[in-house]
This record gives sequence, structure tokens and C-alpha cells, in this order.
Amino acid sequence: MLVQSYDIYQDFAEFIADLSPEKLLSYYAPPKMQSRVDYLVSLKKENKLTPEENEELEKYFMFEHIVRLAKARALKLLSKKGN
Repeated sequence: MLVQSYDIYQDFAEFIADLSPEKLLSYYAPPKMQSRVDYLVSLKKENKLTPEENEELEKYFMFEHIVRLAKARALKLLSKKGN
């Protein structure tokens, strides 16, 4: 039996968006987090990331991906409410 792949990130993004689309759309990364990401990205561009820093940066990128998916879902939900 073939089991189809499951997108846990899309599922979680939909769950978050369903909780409060308006609140989710107002979310932005805290300045401290954004500063850390900017710093890690600059190190990556210079090929100076340690393996641990690279892993940390990948976690931030995954978090950003989930938030973007959730915000897209929230916009879709709000547009349906408006119709």
C-alpha cells in the first residue's frame, strides 16, 4: 500500500491561521530575532557560519516558511469571510 506524503508544515500553518487570521497577519518577528537572523545571514554570505549557526539559521528559515504559509492561509480565510 502506497502512503501519500503529508505536509506537516502546511497543516500546522492552516491550524495557526484558523485560530485568529487578523492576529496572525499582524505578527512580525521581534527585533531581537530579526537582528540575529540578519547577523547569521551576513555570516553565511561570508562563508563564516559554524555548523551550529547554520543549523540555527535553518530553523529560523523554517519558522519563516511556516509563518508565510499561515499568513497566506489567513488572507484566504479573510477573503472568504468578506464575500
